[in-house]
Amino acid sequence: MEDDAPVIYGLEFQARALTPQTAETDAIRFLVGTQSLRYDNQIHIIDFDDENNIINKNVLLHQVGEIWHISTSPADKGVLATCYNKTSDTKVMTCAAVWRMPKELESGSHESPDDSSSNTQTLELLCHLDNTAHGNMACVMWEPMGDGKKIISLADNNILLWDLEESSAKAVLSSSAALEGKGQLKFTSGRWSPHHNCTQIATANDTTVRGWDTRSMRQIYCIENAHGQLVRDLDFNPNKQYYLASCGDDCKVKFWDTRNVTEPVKTLEEHSHWVWNVRYNHSHDQLILTGSSDSRVILSNMVSISSEPFGHMVDDDELSDQEDQHQEEKIFVYRPFRIKEPLQDSVIATYEEHEDSVYAVEWSSADPWLFASLSYDGRLVINRVPRALKYHILL
Repeated sequence: MEDDAPVIYGLEFQARALTPQTAETDAIRFLVGTQSLRYDNQIHIIDFDDENNIINKNVLLHQVGEIWHISTSPADKGVLATCYNKTSDTKVMTCAAVWRMPKELESGSHESPDDSSSNTQTLELLCHLDNTAHGNMACVMWEPMGDGKKIISLADNNILLWDLEESSAKAVLSSSAALEGKGQLKFTSGRWSPHHNCTQIATANDTTVRGWDTRSMRQIYCIENAHGQLVRDLDFNPNKQYYLASCGDDCKVKFWDTRNVTEPVKTLEEHSHWVWNVRYNHSHDQLILTGSSDSRVILSNMVSISSEPFGHMVDDDELSDQEDQHQEEKIFVYRPFRIKEPLQDSVIATYEEHEDSVYAVEWSSADPWLFASLSYDGRLVINRVPRALKYHILL
């Protein structure tokens, strides 16, 4: 029986890196990276068994340092990338590497591992993304629709496009671009657009959001002062090719049409502290998830700027047998279709299971109604979209 109650998992270490296992579309699976200065760091593979509402976990050692960012290949369940801190000669560098997890852990499984036999395993290093000439790595992005062979990393003020050679044992730098300007410009985050044949990315640095063409490595748009303070995160609408969301330290979430960047299309001001993360739902792009240092996760329904601003249209025959159950809903009649009255833009739910800054929120790749959030104290919470809203969207 489906239940809307959250499921909470506590890591023993602090953590800020979270990702769904992108290539896993059957089992509900997330990866969390830890930040410990005193102990070996770990990647926790979290499998959520939604029938029994329980979490199964496996732990992989990540012995090279604290994990600041983690991302997974869209094509190979076993491959992931991390950005991590490495100390050498009292200098701390943030490096990036591509790894493979042990074969038996690649696919999400709902079998609870026997604790006595689940010895911690280690990740296999496939290759480093050499950043000695480029600076500290902020994030690694995989080409969204690709074969897992193209990745982009952001290092200080550089965009680096890499080709992973056969079996990902070597990363070859194929092109790059640099931010020009006064001062120490550094990227904070970026997203690779799933549209335009995956030839565009967006980046954030300071208060500015920029679009880039990956073929020419040239800037194609620039939103200066997109936020009043640092921009923390970006995400593209999966269904509307020119729509981009941004969030930042001015406590705001903004939605942009990249064809006209003078003003945001919409602004959300629900958080009371820095907004670290914004994520569009992959299937229902009106559902927007945000996480903030105010310890809250907010689920918003931005229906007016979604790909289905009037609800979806349903055929007359489809509706007739549902009609008895839905008498209370107002239905406008436009023959041969009927359209449900649209929902208004609104906050659907505020989740307050965290007691520390929420550094990451992510939708499941396997279940569009399920998401995870991670706070710095190592608390991972798995939640569902409220059932009433789910049925409103579906019916």
